[in-house]
Amino acid sequence: MVSTRAALLFGIGQDYKIETIEIDEPRAGEVLIELRATGLCHSDEHARTGDMLMPHYPVICGHEGAGEVVAVGPGVSSVAPGDHVAMSFIPSCGRCRSCRSGRGYLCDDGMKLFDLGMITDGRVAHRIGTEPVARFTQLGAFAEHQLLAESSVVKIDQDIPWTAAALVSCGVATGFGSAVNRAEVRPGDTVAVLGVGGVGINAVQGAKIAGARQIIAVDPVAFKREQAERFGATHVYASIEEAIAGVGALTRGQMCDAVICTFGVMLGGLLEPALTLTAKGGTCVVTSVAPMAQGQTDLNLFAMAMMNKDIRGCLYGSSSPRAQIPKLLDLYRAGILKIDELVTKTYRLDQVNEGYADLAAGRILRGALVF
Repeated sequence: MVSTRAALLFGIGQDYKIETIEIDEPRAGEVLIELRATGLCHSDEHARTGDMLMPHYPVICGHEGAGEVVAVGPGVSSVAPGDHVAMSFIPSCGRCRSCRSGRGYLCDDGMKLFDLGMITDGRVAHRIGTEPVARFTQLGAFAEHQLLAESSVVKIDQDIPWTAAALVSCGVATGFGSAVNRAEVRPGDTVAVLGVGGVGINAVQGAKIAGARQIIAVDPVAFKREQAERFGATHVYASIEEAIAGVGALTRGQMCDAVICTFGVMLGGLLEPALTLTAKGGTCVVTSVAPMAQGQTDLNLFAMAMMNKDIRGCLYGSSSPRAQIPKLLDLYRAGILKIDELVTKTYRLDQVNEGYADLAAGRILRGALVF
């Protein structure tokens, strides 16, 4: 048994509490890691607000982490003690139909993301006293140590800084892939990114790297609009309404080849304005997480069909983590992809509530816990 400190969420609307938990030693197909850095992603806030209902509390949040392998269980072959790894909230078993067809981001083990038990054998392996503890997306990266399935870690080169490895495991991969893979941005395109947080800012730089001619960033927070320009946005607006008017004039009424929705929370009323920004024959990508109870949206079906517009969902940038993480780190190492610049401020584990307060107030682009 391993004792370690972790930030636990005991219920909706509560602050995180630092507690000592007990973790099993790794069994077959499992890996024990010592966390070195974890990104403060907005997606974890959905567990705290109730937009994403957790089947069990307490839960260790955090799903954007990197660390060093401490021990492995029987049968683990892709990593060994001493290896550096990035966590992946999308497991990749390598055996299911999706993995075998190159779509590891749709791995069947994703059905177990919010199970209380381990992906490997279903047992409860995390406790506080005698009480079971869940982990957000089977990761629980707000902890000093964590027990994971081998399918949830990706080996990385040891020269990669810990914060870069952590951020590339979710926000960078999701945003970049939303532009490059799902929106299929091409050289010369006009692209709009709606919401410039930790995911949206990477959609901006993904569009830039893909060769977009005009990149429109929309966010009500002035600081984030300024950051968007640093990462490649050519035009910024404070609201969708301003963007619709501005882009109409900018493109002679053609609008955007691709619109990427990376709002903090996706609501039904946001889709139609996003489609208004989308050109005839264009693509609207919905990457944002919506409340689980959000079952309706406003949509002009006639206009969507007659203007041949495409609406696409996007999970993990629509790319396998085992392919995407090394690729993005190569772009980072080459100086093409900015990752260090994403981190506005770092925090200790016991400052996690302070970090999320800064995120909510729009004071940071991305925060990171550094262990």
